[in-house]
Amino acid sequence: MKVTPTELPEVLLLEPKVFGDERGFFFESYNRRALAEAGVDVEFVQDNHSRSARGVLRGLHYQIEHAQGKLVRVTEGEVFDVAVDLRRSSPRFGRWSAVLLSAENRRMLWIPPGFAHGFLVVSDAAEFLYKTTDYWYPQHERSLLWSDPVLGIRWPLSGVPLVAPKDAAGRTLAQADAYP
Repeated sequence: MKVTPTELPEVLLLEPKVFGDERGFFFESYNRRALAEAGVDVEFVQDNHSRSARGVLRGLHYQIEHAQGKLVRVTEGEVFDVAVDLRRSSPRFGRWSAVLLSAENRRMLWIPPGFAHGFLVVSDAAEFLYKTTDYWYPQHERSLLWSDPVLGIRWPLSGVPLVAPKDAAGRTLAQADAYP
């Protein structure tokens, strides 16, 4: 597995070894030992799967208590995937990193606890799978405003994205609950 730190060194781009021939392809999408060797030595407790149409923007989500680490990947289509550092003690507080994840490139992204996460679907549709290190607690879920000009995320938009009401009402970085 190839491991590349992003602009946020704790957020890791993971590229599995893919074995392909005329029959198709095979790769390990999850191997605890290989991930631990890559620096992601965690226990996952929940898998989530979503499908979204082009122009859907989900996020930027995080849990202020029971912070979740997420291992994310795309099994159909392509997304612009974003992580934002929300650790006030970090020298990178408020900075973001983005990568394109697709079914074709088979890349995965590790987003550790302490970061907000979101994605924009840039293909006709996308199926998005992710593992989490803690369970979903709706009372602790928060949304960071995806369009906060202080963050300055350069979303590859063609028009206004389709967002959930909770994401439209997300808080700016200045207003957001953050981690110590």
